[in-house]
Amino acid sequence: MTQPGGRTGQPVLPALLGLGQRGLGQRTLAPRGADRYGADRRRRTLPAGVLRLPTIGIDIGGTKVVAGVVNGEGRIVEQLRAETPHKSKSPKVVEDVIVELVLELADRHDVHAVGIGAAGWVDADRSRVLFAPHLNWRNEPLREALSDRLKFPVVVENDANAAAWAEWRFGAGRGEDLLVMITLGTGIGGAVVRHGYVDRGRHGLAGEFGHMQVVPGGHRCPCGNRGCWEQYSSGNALVREARELAAAESPVAQPLLARVGGEVAAITGPLVTEAARAGDPMATELLHDIGTWLGVGLANLAAALDPGRFVVGGGVSAAGDLLLAPAQDAFRRTLTGRGFRPEAQIVPAALGNEAGLIGAADLARALARRFRTVKRSRAER
Repeated sequence: MTQPGGRTGQPVLPALLGLGQRGLGQRTLAPRGADRYGADRRRRTLPAGVLRLPTIGIDIGGTKVVAGVVNGEGRIVEQLRAETPHKSKSPKVVEDVIVELVLELADRHDVHAVGIGAAGWVDADRSRVLFAPHLNWRNEPLREALSDRLKFPVVVENDANAAAWAEWRFGAGRGEDLLVMITLGTGIGGAVVRHGYVDRGRHGLAGEFGHMQVVPGGHRCPCGNRGCWEQYSSGNALVREARELAAAESPVAQPLLARVGGEVAAITGPLVTEAARAGDPMATELLHDIGTWLGVGLANLAAALDPGRFVVGGGVSAAGDLLLAPAQDAFRRTLTGRGFRPEAQIVPAALGNEAGLIGAADLARALARRFRTVKRSRAER
């Protein structure tokens, strides 16, 4: 994204709020005129009171909304969850759910800002959801709509960016100057934290690593292309391979079929992981394949970005070493210049499913600086 003065890659919000040019939520912030990574030694300190202010983080999925009050140490003080009405994914319906959860939490906690983590493309200003694959959001002005109703400052962020920020601030990415996070779920999400800020790219859409093409002419992807990385290393890929073997009545799939009473459609990613942990050879082999493709993709990212650490999260990462051990092996075999260069660490995420919520809340914390002394009017229910 381009900032005043023609700089790229810097967060928009700090410049708008006069918070300098380093990442939101940090204790020290570089003044205007510092170089891109805040190398200017003169720094202003974000007031300690701001760092302690509780904020609300929202994690929006296709069928649920989770909200939590997060303190300055990244700890969730209280959490609420609501299902969106049956099969309804309209913007207004999801917005209503968010408002109800925020107001309920605000009744019990002195919160100062709200951060939204959305699974979709968020614009460079972090105000609009340009496209959400599991919701009917197309160029949706979510920040404006929620700010008007809640009377709280609101920031909207891609969910993978929010999770990466949380891991960098409080989890497995602490202390790393160049962190890449990969979230393995239904597909593959990704994000980069570089020198204390989320690198969102020129248009706010960086980190869509799942749609790198790794097999030309390969499996069709819902994005419209073929051979995307997430078609070979994701929860969908794991389930697809397991169901294909089961549907073909392969002898190696019989133990897995027995677990679901012969119902192929009942095979899920967690079920395959559970079977692998119990020693099922086919399930173990499938996770090995997913992990191998994960390592290949990470090696490609290392060639492009040269991070110091990869943090792997998402539901599929619950398989642990069944996934990460083959990923590390494939990474070392595939890495360009192997044997003659430092290797990035590959580590599991530390914050689990709450990472996106925690990160969204923490990214919103800088907003609270402007509003902490302002008496807020309450939104009508």
